[in-house]
Amino acid sequence: MLRLTDLILPLNHTDAELRAATVAALGIRDDQLLSLQVVRRGYDARRHGDVRLIYALDVDTGVPPTLRNKGQPSLRLGEVPNTDYQYVTRDAPVGMHRPVVIGMGPCGLFAGLVLAQMGFKPIIIERGQAVKERTASTWGLWRQRVLTPESNVQFGEGGAGTFSDGKLYSQVSDKFHHGRKVLTEFVEAGAPDEILYVSKPHIGTFRLVTMVQNMRAKIIALGGEVRFDTRVDDLLLESLDDGQQQVRGVVLQDGSEIRTDHVVVALGHSARDTFDMLYRRGVYMEAKPFSVGFRIEHPQSMIDRARFGAQAGHPLLGAADYKLVHHASNGRSVYSFCMCPGGTVVAATSEPNRVVTNGMSQYSRNERNANAGIVCGIDPADYLQAFKADRPELPSHVFDSVAGEQRVHPLAGISLQRALESQAFTVGGGNYNAPAQLIGDFLRRQPSSVLGDVEPSYRPGVTLGSLDSTLPAYAIEAIRESLPEFGRKIRGFDRADGVLTGVETRTSSPLRITRGRDFQSLNVRGLFPAGEGAGYAGGILSAGIDGIKVAEAIARSALHLA
Repeated sequence: MLRLTDLILPLNHTDAELRAATVAALGIRDDQLLSLQVVRRGYDARRHGDVRLIYALDVDTGVPPTLRNKGQPSLRLGEVPNTDYQYVTRDAPVGMHRPVVIGMGPCGLFAGLVLAQMGFKPIIIERGQAVKERTASTWGLWRQRVLTPESNVQFGEGGAGTFSDGKLYSQVSDKFHHGRKVLTEFVEAGAPDEILYVSKPHIGTFRLVTMVQNMRAKIIALGGEVRFDTRVDDLLLESLDDGQQQVRGVVLQDGSEIRTDHVVVALGHSARDTFDMLYRRGVYMEAKPFSVGFRIEHPQSMIDRARFGAQAGHPLLGAADYKLVHHASNGRSVYSFCMCPGGTVVAATSEPNRVVTNGMSQYSRNERNANAGIVCGIDPADYLQAFKADRPELPSHVFDSVAGEQRVHPLAGISLQRALESQAFTVGGGNYNAPAQLIGDFLRRQPSSVLGDVEPSYRPGVTLGSLDSTLPAYAIEAIRESLPEFGRKIRGFDRADGVLTGVETRTSSPLRITRGRDFQSLNVRGLFPAGEGAGYAGGILSAGIDGIKVAEAIARSALHLA
């Protein structure tokens, strides 16, 4: 078997034309092509109205092919890589304590699954509810303005990715094909086969719910255990002779203990109380950059026309997406984040009296609006002012030493997030409405009072006005500068009646629980920081990949492998 990559065909080609183009590219007769399998299909929409499909194909030929790439200079022919997953072991050591996984988002889910498949019988601790009950709690905020702090968009089985677009692509290096393992497990759990070959696979919330349930059942069938509505409130640590700590277990909110020598910290980016506990227990962590901004909404039909021209609506293309970036004159970068074609803007707070937005799509992506985060990058140096206000119990010398050492307190970014989310709650009316403003009014620096043709999708609702007070001034100015620039790239992007909804603050974790090459905490042996909350992933696929890597690291540690 050989892999032919970057074969380009017109959008409306037939299966016969795909086969003919493959035969021509290989320099063989049609009867010498014994089999053809699509392993990747993407598209090139750079030429407006002339979208082309780009294929990677696995082919079996009866004779050695000779690559003929006339007219398609990027064509390549090579061996088919082995993407079968290779387990570290399938036989865990006898007598060891069962590993504990904290969190059941994509990272914790795959860490738990692979540990179970290797025979370690993990215990997964999830502070939120099982996904079916969690869905009901989440709808409680969207429909009735009732927040369940322990089970919501951020917390519960499946993690934040359950209420998202379900994107399954990533830019992480993946030479061991861990991403293929993630996609294969998803297909076995009920995802459509197409996620194995389309270039930008996605699933959507409703399908993810069923898949997560099926994966949980698989873990349990392999001897694993899942505890919902259970929060880890402390670590059991032992001091070692070399000055480090060794984890010996976890303490749950009811005071009970689980003894273990291996703990996966797969918290997600919103478990702020657990971050605080880890900091107080001396676990090394550091502040890192993240981004803040708004959700922007346009008619999906407008985005489709701008990206695909007359070919908009073609079933192979689906709803169009986009990716934008602008380097503002004040030195800040503004970019589109977590674009959700044919989706909705959702309430995503996990703390009372705060407003946070996110985006979500179903598999069909057939809602009226397109939405995306338009966010501005911020740096740890920006966090200190909010941190001082949020942590008045700390003596002043803490802040002086932080500034003197040029090292921002690891939890300072959380303070900034909270300050912005609280302000959004106030500006929105104090009832979980989100503050919103029309793009034209935002650019003209005047409050909005009446909607245009674009109806905001955020529930429970929006309060029109000015967004200027909801983000730092440098972010407001950078975003204001970026929108007309984005309008030059996508016609209509800066249309006057497009809607901005605030605030988007949880683009990524504001801290990193730093780990070594062995995937363990720098100063707590047996503690494995993982996934988005620890600063090592961003999205469903990369979080799943990181969970697999951490499971492998635990296996190597338990087996005393280098």
